[in-house]
Amino acid sequence: MQAYNILKEMISHKLAVVIRGENHSMAYETAQACIKGGLKLLEVTFTVPGAERLIRTLSAEGGDVLVGSGTVLDSETARIAILAGAKFIVSPGFDANTAKLCNRYGIPYLPGCMTVNEMLQAAEYGVSVIKLFPGDAFQPSFIQNIHGPLPHIEIMPTGGITLDNVGGWLKAGAAMVGVGGEITKPAKTGDYEKVEALARSFRQSVRMVGD
Repeated sequence: MQAYNILKEMISHKLAVVIRGENHSMAYETAQACIKGGLKLLEVTFTVPGAERLIRTLSAEGGDVLVGSGTVLDSETARIAILAGAKFIVSPGFDANTAKLCNRYGIPYLPGCMTVNEMLQAAEYGVSVIKLFPGDAFQPSFIQNIHGPLPHIEIMPTGGITLDNVGGWLKAGAAMVGVGGEITKPAKTGDYEKVEALARSFRQSVRMVGD
């Protein structure tokens, strides 16, 4: 039931922002800018130095923000993230042991898949939402094609999602989307106000689809 409730909340927000950074401070400030911009789903990647500490800090600050972990390559890293407070786990590819561990703790696991066979394998291990990665290798119509024979598989495209196409992906049936550099890139030059503005723009675009 816990995993169901978390996924329900994630899908209601529609947009997860991928948090990266060259150091803890940069990633933290990026996350704060996204929160100020109205985003509620933060995917802290394990490419961030001290990712576990950042997950713990953001989770402890509470509020209505849901903090998860991304770029999780194995079950050992997934357990570290979950114990630090991560409410969902995202991977660039599917890993059976990570799926089992997440099921054990009642935490949603969103693995990256590109083919129907990969999606079916993930579904056999209890995965409810597939991360279509890299998203820019596909068109929104891909989701409609998948939902023909596999209507029960929810899809979250990630990579290449822009302000111009986010609405198209959601209208095509994406359960939610994952966005990284299209929001967070200005953080590389310390322009967190721009990150906040982009976050707000994406949030508005997503809300317009639901209206």
